[in-house]
Amino acid sequence: MTPAQTDTDPTQGHAARHVLSVDAMGGDKGPATVVAGLSMFLKDKPDAHAILHGPKSDMDALVTKHGIADRVTVHDTSDVVKMTDKPSHVLRHGKNTSMWSAIEAVRSKEAAVAVSCGNTGGLMAMSMLRLRKAEGVNRPAIACLWPSRNPAGFNVMLDAGADIRADQDDLLTYALMGASYARNGLDITRPRVGLLNVGTEEHKGRAELKVAHELIGNAAQIGDFDYVGFVEGGDLPSDNVDVIVTDGFTGNVALKTGEGTATLISELLRKSLLSNPMSMLGAALARGSLGRLRKRIDPRRVNGGVFLGLNQTVIKSHGSADETGVAAALHLAYRLAKIGFSDKLAARVASAASLAQDAAIHDETGSLGIGTDK
Repeated sequence: MTPAQTDTDPTQGHAARHVLSVDAMGGDKGPATVVAGLSMFLKDKPDAHAILHGPKSDMDALVTKHGIADRVTVHDTSDVVKMTDKPSHVLRHGKNTSMWSAIEAVRSKEAAVAVSCGNTGGLMAMSMLRLRKAEGVNRPAIACLWPSRNPAGFNVMLDAGADIRADQDDLLTYALMGASYARNGLDITRPRVGLLNVGTEEHKGRAELKVAHELIGNAAQIGDFDYVGFVEGGDLPSDNVDVIVTDGFTGNVALKTGEGTATLISELLRKSLLSNPMSMLGAALARGSLGRLRKRIDPRRVNGGVFLGLNQTVIKSHGSADETGVAAALHLAYRLAKIGFSDKLAARVASAASLAQDAAIHDETGSLGIGTDK
C-alpha cells in the first residue's frame, strides 16, 4: 500500500480495463459534482472501479456520502491545475496535482483510461509528456461525438481543439484515427470519412486541404474506410458521413457553436411551451416526445472528447459539466477501456507516417495490408 491509497484498495484483483482514473479537481463545479457523476456511473456499471485523485480527506468524505467506498481508491494529491494555468507552467509545476496523478495511474497500468474536467491545454501537454505520442502521430487530436441522423446516433469529429494547426499529413492521420474510433466506438464496420471545407467542390479550400483531399482519398482502401470527399458544416449532423476531419481551430468553433445552439433551442422551446395555458396543455400531451427530443439534443449526453494519437487513452470532459455530463464521459471511458481501444488505435496509426507513400505506390505494388483494429 502506498501513502496515496486508502487502507483497502477495491481495484486490486480487477482487470485494469475495468478501472478508470478520475481527476476529481478539474471541473468548474468542484469535486462534489465529479464524485456525484462517478456515483451515477458506478451504479450503471457494477463491474467498474475507479481511482479518484484529489485531497484524501475531502475525497473520502464524498465517496462515503455516495456509498461507493468499496469501488473507489483515493490517491491523495495536494495541488490542482487551474483553468488559467499555461501548459508550460503545468509541465514545470504539476507533479503534485490531481491531473498528473490521474495520468500516472494510466501510465503505470493501474487504470485503463484517464478522465479529467480540467484545463485542456494542460491536460494535453501533460498527457503527451507522460504517455507519449503514438508512432506515426505528429499532432494528437481530440475526437468528439456529434448527434446525427445516422443509425448510431452520432458522428465523430476531430480535431475538436487539441491543436489549432494541422497540415495535410496531420489531416491524413486524423482520418485514420477517426475511422478507428468510429469502428471501435460506434461499431461502424467501414466508416465514411469526410474532410470539412467551405464547399464540396474540389477547387475550394486552402492548399493543404486540397493536398489532404488527395492523400485521404488514396489511403481509403488500405485504411479500410470510404472517403466521401469534402463536406460542409451542414453535414456535421447528417447521415452522409460518419467521421468529419478538420483542424482544431475550426473544430472547436464548430463544437462550441453546436452546443450553444442546442442549449438555446432547449431554452426557447421550454419558454414557448410555458407561455400560455394552451401551450402548457399541448406540452403535457406531448411530454414523452418532448422528453425524447430534449435528451437527443442534450450536449451533456455526448460530453467527453477523446485524445487520439497517444499511447494510452485520455478523455477530456467539459469543465462546466454537471454530474450527468461527468457520468457520460465516464461511460465513454468505460466502453473504450472494455474493448482495449488504445491498443487497437496504436496498431492502426503505427503505419501512419508511411501511409501516404504506401498509398501513392499502391496501384503499382498491389494490395498492401496494414492490419486491422477490430
